[in-house]
Amino acid sequence: MARKKLSFEEAMKRLEEIVSHLEKGDIPLEESIRLFEEGSGLLALCSSQLEEAEQKVSLLRRGDDDETEEIPFEE
Repeated sequence: MARKKLSFEEAMKRLEEIVSHLEKGDIPLEESIRLFEEGSGLLALCSSQLEEAEQKVSLLRRGDDDETEEIPFEE
């Protein structure tokens, strides 16, 4: 069954739920492994979405000639 693409916020919420379940340590091993695999996929999705957002972000700055120039976002 195909899953809809989760938003960043939805993926983070689900990831937090998974971490909470795993931290409790009261679920069977097979379920823990399944949750770990789901969490790994969500982590990859969130990382990809963050990288995509970072590429879209740019800072605008006025140059000496009063022209606006686009500066790529950097950490």
